[in-house]
Amino acid sequence: MRRLAEDVYQLQGFPANAINVFVVGDVIVDAGTRHAAGRILRQVRGRAVSAHVLTHAHPDHQGSTHELCDTLAIPLWCGELEAPAAEDPAMMRTEKPASTLDRLIDRVWTGPGHPVARRLTEGDEVAGFTVLHTPGHTIGHIALWRESDRVLIAGDVLNGMQLTTGRPGLHEPPAAFSVDPARNRESARRLAELRPSLICFGHGPALRSPEALGTFAAALPA
Repeated sequence: MRRLAEDVYQLQGFPANAINVFVVGDVIVDAGTRHAAGRILRQVRGRAVSAHVLTHAHPDHQGSTHELCDTLAIPLWCGELEAPAAEDPAMMRTEKPASTLDRLIDRVWTGPGHPVARRLTEGDEVAGFTVLHTPGHTIGHIALWRESDRVLIAGDVLNGMQLTTGRPGLHEPPAAFSVDPARNRESARRLAELRPSLICFGHGPALRSPEALGTFAAALPA
């Protein structure tokens, strides 16, 4: 794993930066697809881990959640409104009509649901980070913010790469994958106002430019 900031690590994946998993303190943030458990477990072996947090319950973030929690005997935490989908992935498919691509991703990436031990709300603390409710991509999406050094775990509020080419750069998540793109833009603008010194995305390399984030967010349509 690669150190990005104090007690913030990005796990290795292939392709690099495509589907990111982080460790903050003793908490694993997100879990990739259901095929990612082996590489995650190898990288956290020998490290004290006390919990697993989901930014949201899409298949490329919750796929290995059940296996991680079972193998490491750790609890699952996620946003209060995201908990039903984390426990029963079929609930995610009720948020918006499923496309052919959605159904394919579901078959290939989705992992089993897992009981949620802690339902997080705005202002809760996780490994020194503050929970921010950032809906739009999903109804219960959360981000994690550490004000002391202005580190942000942004999940999929924004992507740090173009998903089809892998080219780094700021992008909105594709509208087809967001339950409410306009509300997600509100969440993106809120995060940009924090002026984070380090932004860690669910997809794409970390960004160390609050100016770039602010310019991008300001140009988003209402």
